[in-house]
Amino acid sequence: MSGLERSAPWGVPALVMALLFPAGCASRRGPGVFRVLPESPDYLLRSPDSVRTPFREVPEKYTGVGPGWVELRPRMTLRMENAYFKDNAAQHTLANFLGTEIARYRVRSNGALRRTALQPLTPRPAGQTPVEALLQSRQMRFAYHRYFYQVLVSRSGKRSAILLNAASAKDMARIAAQLARDPESVCGAESAHCTVFPEACSVTLDIEIVVNGVPRTVLWASSVATVAARPRSLSLMRLHAGRLLAVEIDARDPNALRLPLLPGDRLDWQ
Repeated sequence: MSGLERSAPWGVPALVMALLFPAGCASRRGPGVFRVLPESPDYLLRSPDSVRTPFREVPEKYTGVGPGWVELRPRMTLRMENAYFKDNAAQHTLANFLGTEIARYRVRSNGALRRTALQPLTPRPAGQTPVEALLQSRQMRFAYHRYFYQVLVSRSGKRSAILLNAASAKDMARIAAQLARDPESVCGAESAHCTVFPEACSVTLDIEIVVNGVPRTVLWASSVATVAARPRSLSLMRLHAGRLLAVEIDARDPNALRLPLLPGDRLDWQ
């Protein structure tokens, strides 16, 4: 018997084994799945590369999240709703309220913002800023955007929601550090890197998902339960390394349904 034959298991020549099981066969197997693990004190999501993440930290795996801020990424939408009141109204009360305008801005693959929807108020008071004018076109072209829920940007003591814009991650880190030290130097008049939203403007972050085959937007950090509260059956697919992979989740476990949704998720349920 030749050395080639003696090296093969079960008496099968090594050449035949090589043809049956070529190198890299294992790499062509399925890439794995996500799994929801019922741990205490917090349920975990195990990724295909075996990283275990508590539910509360799952959104951070998609984008940067810090104290009071979220970085915008593709498949996320910035929604602005600005309220309008009668001209010369001394107070913004329900009696003086006229209505709202809504603008939506989608994050493109290169990080820039593109307006995708506008719901104007007709007629709008002439002296009040249109909602689409709150965000300047030059700021929309930046590749990095960080939304802050509330920042004290002046000595008036009032806190405002703001949007920082930068050309690179390094620039964003520098501008954010400067904002923490001296907000007025970053968000002053005619700032190219900061939008301060007025008190009458409500800003939310939405994410794009697909539910039962229909595209849909939900609030950032929404859970599976917000879409499928008491499902009889549930199938969830999630992006990983550019591919949609299954998420193994017990539809009968209410705590498992607290899993945060991420942009690009595909959910089918009954």
